[in-house]
Amino acid sequence: MRYLMTHKPSETTPDEKLYAEMAEFVEELTAAGILLATGGLEAGGVRVTSSGDEITVTDGPFAEAKEAVAGFALVEVRSKEEAIELTRRFRRIVGDGESVIQQVFGP
Repeated sequence: MRYLMTHKPSETTPDEKLYAEMAEFVEELTAAGILLATGGLEAGGVRVTSSGDEITVTDGPFAEAKEAVAGFALVEVRSKEEAIELTRRFRRIVGDGESVIQQVFGP
């Protein structure tokens, strides 16, 4: 089962310890074949909406910075519970904040 884990920006300023712990976590998940992709996301983006035949393109940002998604990890695990445990480990490393886990369907 694949899960997309996203997180919102936090007020915590990263330090060398955080970078080291996160690098170790990422290496562990990569070596185990769990981590498929990870990355940060730009604050703005482009919104494309459609209504009938009309397509509208709008430059971001769209939400308050604290509500935007700041980064993601795509993982392949055996269960939802395993995805939750990985997200718990991530939150312990990065500290206070919010993450969302969503199952990814399709090939």
